[in-house]
Amino acid sequence: MTIFEESVLTDIPTKLYIGGAWVDGEKGTIDVHNPATGEVLATVANASPRDGIRALDAAIVAQQGWERTSARTRSDILRRAFDLLQERATEFATVMTLEMGKPYAEALGEIAYGSEFLRWFSEEAVRVSGRFGANPEGTGNAIVSHHPVGPCFLITPWNFPLAMATRKIAPALAAGCTVVIKPAELTPLTTLLFVQLLEDAGVPAGVVNVLTTSTAAAVSAPIIADPRLRKLSFTGSTAVGQRLIEQSAHQVLRTSMELGGNAPFIVFDDAELDKAVDAAMLAKFRNVGQACTAANRFLVHRSLATEFSDRIAERVRALKVGPGIEAGVDIGALINDAAVAKADSLVREALQRGARLRVGGAPISGPGSFYEPTLLDHVHADSKLLREEVFGPVLAIVSFDDEDEAVRIANATEYGLVSYVFTESLDRTMRMISALQTGMMGVNAGVVSNASAPFGGVKQSGLGREGGIEGIHEYLFTKYTLIPR
Repeated sequence: MTIFEESVLTDIPTKLYIGGAWVDGEKGTIDVHNPATGEVLATVANASPRDGIRALDAAIVAQQGWERTSARTRSDILRRAFDLLQERATEFATVMTLEMGKPYAEALGEIAYGSEFLRWFSEEAVRVSGRFGANPEGTGNAIVSHHPVGPCFLITPWNFPLAMATRKIAPALAAGCTVVIKPAELTPLTTLLFVQLLEDAGVPAGVVNVLTTSTAAAVSAPIIADPRLRKLSFTGSTAVGQRLIEQSAHQVLRTSMELGGNAPFIVFDDAELDKAVDAAMLAKFRNVGQACTAANRFLVHRSLATEFSDRIAERVRALKVGPGIEAGVDIGALINDAAVAKADSLVREALQRGARLRVGGAPISGPGSFYEPTLLDHVHADSKLLREEVFGPVLAIVSFDDEDEAVRIANATEYGLVSYVFTESLDRTMRMISALQTGMMGVNAGVVSNASAPFGGVKQSGLGREGGIEGIHEYLFTKYTLIPR
């Protein structure tokens, strides 16, 4: 580890942040590991359920003052946070790379993406509006206004440790809500550093509180059960999301759930293959394939399947694998050995069903959790690789013969987060907007996420939207007031 890396880690707070103070956790500490080496990067506080309730207490105490703070003041604080994050981009990118494993260049990309939520919602904070007008009967005037829902509990995943925090915290603060955030046990350092930045930007004590814990379910349950909590936002697996929805039903909480995905990447016979290949590399291998928006099923028209597979094979062979902190690395470490084992198991099962291995297909021995960037084609329709999120650098190709078949295969999943379509036909594009059962769609594009756009899915991919003008309304409730004439 270089001196620069060590100095970055030294500056990261490692305690819980409750009510504006950094405090120890009741359950001792948690080691945070570098997935590229297995080394311990830092040791952070381990919260207990009682720590969780203390964090909620702090958010509740701060709620009234924060919601009465002017929208302009909240906007200015978020904008200062955006500016500070730009100034400290290399520091945050280094921390993310070390604790999560992604290549450093991609970590810088996450800074650019994640920081935009701060800028976007700093602008949306002063744009919340309602309406006024006479009712149809002419007997009164109606006022429709929007108000902060109240204290929120935010649970973020390990794969985008900065962007998932900004995507939830920024709209909550913009709307006038206080929060308790629980980052993933595997990647808490970025969130801790970010909350310190929010403190520097002027966020008052108690408005943002952070819990790091090795017992997520035990800490989360009493917070969700507390009648003072009014909003739950979670990004993660569908299975965990389902349990959280069940728990939240008892308090009838507002919920936002960004859950699993099984994204189809459809290459029609009129597609420009250069565009499709470039986009496929982004849609599959960005973030080492560890993204809910990662393309999971590559559906290629039979007339293009061989050439598409050949071109992808050439590109995949050229990918450089190694620790993300090293220059020129394209594929960093997976988050842990369990992720490597899962990817390998799905590849093995697909091969047993008759898939053809073009490139890769095995774990990489040595320190760290690495898997070879892999390409399979002729993948059987019943393979688990096509039904489950691989969350790794494995690209699987299936052929189809016509548009109806492509749509049928694409929709044959319980998930519906995002789809990717490659065609030069405007008519086909419009048909796909209606036909594909996903909350988002990219046309001739391999990345769709943007702070100004609503992010979210349908079916078992979740509820609600993050980003866009829709994002702030996830943290507001609507009130109708009648004033008789």
